[in-house]
Amino acid sequence: MIAVDLPASGHPLVTLRPLEYSDASAWYAYLADPAVVEHTSWNLQCADDLQANFDDYASAQPSSSIRLAVLLRDGGRLVGTIGFNAISPQHRTAEIAYDLAPAVWGQGVATSVVNAVVDWGFQRLGFLRIQATVLESNQRSMRVLERCAFEREGYLRCYRQIRGRSGNFWLYARIAGVQ
Repeated sequence: MIAVDLPASGHPLVTLRPLEYSDASAWYAYLADPAVVEHTSWNLQCADDLQANFDDYASAQPSSSIRLAVLLRDGGRLVGTIGFNAISPQHRTAEIAYDLAPAVWGQGVATSVVNAVVDWGFQRLGFLRIQATVLESNQRSMRVLERCAFEREGYLRCYRQIRGRSGNFWLYARIAGVQ
């Protein structure tokens, strides 16, 4: 991960820190929850399936993904992750990705951390465009992005394989300085 001041979550329930390999089992535990699996493209069989992600997060390459842990302030339990994939230093763009445990759904956590991390991406990391792709069934995530001033730009048919079938996604984006 690049050495830059991390964003503050701005939400009273959670805080952010770099994701660590010791978080793998807690991360997998909620990613394997059927309510989470239903609206994501994750296809994991065990916590070890996350290893390649951690290898990417540990890389010093400018295009390496960045992932932060979302922790409960009270007790430090991992309840989510958020960060950037598909980083293009040349074009100053990235794709935001996030996931939360169902225990914190509906409490404003996603909106708060998405806003904080997007602002950090623009102000500290120098991105000009941050986009998101959302599985067409994931209404909760679409509402989060819309509350965070992302605009829906298009429909991506057969965009990614979702556990052996083609999935359709909506494309959202937010441009630096535009809200």
